[in-house]
Amino acid sequence: MKTILAAAAVALMSTSAMAQDTISEFRIGVLGGENAQDRMTSNECVRAYVQDLLGVETKIFTPADYDGVIQGLLGGTIDMAWLGASAYAKTYLTDPEAVDVVLVKTNLDGSVGYHSIGFARKDRNINSLEDMKGKVFAFGDPNSTSGYLIPSVEIPQEIGATMDNGDYFGEVKFVGGHEQTIVAVNNGEVDAGVTWADGQGNWEDGYNSGALRKAVDSGLIDMNDLVQIWKSKEIPEGPIVLRRSLPADVKQKVVTFLSELHAKDQQCAYNMAAGETSGFTPISHEAYETIIAVRKAQAN
Repeated sequence: MKTILAAAAVALMSTSAMAQDTISEFRIGVLGGENAQDRMTSNECVRAYVQDLLGVETKIFTPADYDGVIQGLLGGTIDMAWLGASAYAKTYLTDPEAVDVVLVKTNLDGSVGYHSIGFARKDRNINSLEDMKGKVFAFGDPNSTSGYLIPSVEIPQEIGATMDNGDYFGEVKFVGGHEQTIVAVNNGEVDAGVTWADGQGNWEDGYNSGALRKAVDSGLIDMNDLVQIWKSKEIPEGPIVLRRSLPADVKQKVVTFLSELHAKDQQCAYNMAAGETSGFTPISHEAYETIIAVRKAQAN
């Protein structure tokens, strides 16, 4: 691990020719997907650790949608974020020099993938996409990988129809994020939707990690009321990124801290990772080239 971290640090320093010399504060952006207070609470331990580590005021920003974090990274008002693969793709396609990919969350088995999960209420008698014809389907955020990008590509291939209103589904709508999708399905406002999970562990727990697990932990849902109706192919877990122009020593300290977080404070790592994790491990831009290509093709 020390060898890997040293290599990551060298890579970071090699991309920092135009880096700042010092910083007066450090700003962590947290993607939308659950309410702002829960996002603040889940990441407070990380904020406190980083503030002590860097010796400067460290703040958490919780924009209403994914694009708020993306624009913050691009505009230099956010220094670090855990992005989804699609959100990273948008950031990179807008400005390839804006951020550095540094780490990725690992699952308990050491893998670094997850899935988009289609789900419905059990009492709606919906058990597959076939049962969704003419019904209301919910996406989360348009910059979400599992909440939009991947299901918008894979589901039409499976149903042989588009996601346009009335083509197969009665209506397809965006509801804002993962928590909003879970609430909308659970409350019967929509018939089914998609969210993210590592796909490991037990359904009744909301799997080991992901939006369903967070919803179970918070008492928002009982998984026994829900049923899985679709599962995507494996998706590369999104990267933790740092603003490229940060001082090299700041980036190195933050990368080392996050890499050691699971061993230092397992509960803090659980909170940040939305469930069970074996920690955060180095990853590079190359892991996201496929998602970048899908995102680029969709925009054309």
